[in-house]
Amino acid sequence: MKMSQKKEIIKDLTVGSVPKVLLSFSLPLFLSGLLQMVYNMVDMMVVGRFVGTEGLSAVAIGGEILQLITFVAMGFSNAGQILISRYVGENRKDKVGKMVGTLFTLLLSLAVIIMIAFLFSYKGIMAWLNTPEEIWEYTRQYSVTCIYGIIFIYGYNLVSAIMRGMGDSRHPFMFIAIASIINVILDILLVGPLHMGPLGAALATVIGQAVSFIFALIVLYSHRKQIYFDFKPKNFRISKEVVGPLVSLGIPMVIQSAAVTFSMLFVNSYINTYGTVAVAVTGVARKLEMMIGVISQAISSAGGAMISQALGAGKIKRVPKIVYTALWVVAIPAAVMAVITVFRPEWLFGLFSADEAVLAMAVSYIPIALVQYLGATLRPANFALINGSGNSRLNLMVALFDGIICRIGFALLLGLAFGMGIRGFWYGNALAGLVPFVIGGIYLISGTWKQRASAV
Repeated sequence: MKMSQKKEIIKDLTVGSVPKVLLSFSLPLFLSGLLQMVYNMVDMMVVGRFVGTEGLSAVAIGGEILQLITFVAMGFSNAGQILISRYVGENRKDKVGKMVGTLFTLLLSLAVIIMIAFLFSYKGIMAWLNTPEEIWEYTRQYSVTCIYGIIFIYGYNLVSAIMRGMGDSRHPFMFIAIASIINVILDILLVGPLHMGPLGAALATVIGQAVSFIFALIVLYSHRKQIYFDFKPKNFRISKEVVGPLVSLGIPMVIQSAAVTFSMLFVNSYINTYGTVAVAVTGVARKLEMMIGVISQAISSAGGAMISQALGAGKIKRVPKIVYTALWVVAIPAAVMAVITVFRPEWLFGLFSADEAVLAMAVSYIPIALVQYLGATLRPANFALINGSGNSRLNLMVALFDGIICRIGFALLLGLAFGMGIRGFWYGNALAGLVPFVIGGIYLISGTWKQRASAV
């Protein structure tokens, strides 16, 4: 294997200017997230235009169900990425290979189990979400089709996590680019001329994910020497040496994702009772939040990998610099997005729907959107520190406070107890997003994260 090829995969994130390294490593992650956002938004935009508000609402609820089945992949993939980064920083090549095999077996097995479970339970979930009767069939078509594609979602996440853990954020961008291009083309074709509605949008999503996963496997196999994994069947077994740290860090991350997802679904189950217009506005608002969320997630992921490598290499002083840099990098685009939302809300929501009722309700969402942008600005730096240091207990605390206590508590308090109705549920969800900043800020100032340098 040529050295030039090796440098494409394994990158040292502990040398050089922190802003330069963070921006260069996070740029492909941001572009990947941007494509992922477009990938998800196109479904709603195309369905909203060709099918109308009912189709738009169905895709919004179906997207919530899809989130429900992906939190396990996100949790364990993020944990695997952090641990691989740590092993790279420690130069533990043997552990890198064992982690790759363990991730494959664990996540793909969980994908099959979760797919079967949801195929038997999706009707109950739709009922729990108070899915309006007039969009029940549309929602069912979209949800079931996406459920069948879960193995591709899990596969893409695990391969991308391996690559990012090795310091390579370029290839994951290529994977999502392929899925996005295919999704856009098929969305327009299946929902437009072929009039397949939400079912067509779901098929476009699944096919794009399948092609992307196959391409990702080919790329990973071609770099098998660099990831210290030869793809022989015997090496796909779950290694006792690395599964302990993976489960220890992964379960709190899974609980964190699950808590946030379940709490949002719980809140949305109340919102859905306000009718299809409210469902559509909430769904569109979620997509708009993703515009900042993709930057937030990119910085959080890049920062976490940098902190993990820094701690693995014993470069403690580098960690606070990464945290502070991550904060201001997200603040700039968030401020731009806030200005656009305040002065051009009809234009933003008009990208998804021309329904006057939807646009009228969208104006009332502006203050809530600003709170959400603030949370998206403050969260990534703190998540980078918590995840990068491998602090599973603190992750669990964030999960419980953010996902359960605050999100559901604030929503019920404002929506029901204070009689604010749908605005109360919106505010409750937005305010909970500030919790990770409070907990992470205390963690940073305390300096206890320094003890994690030799914890994994």
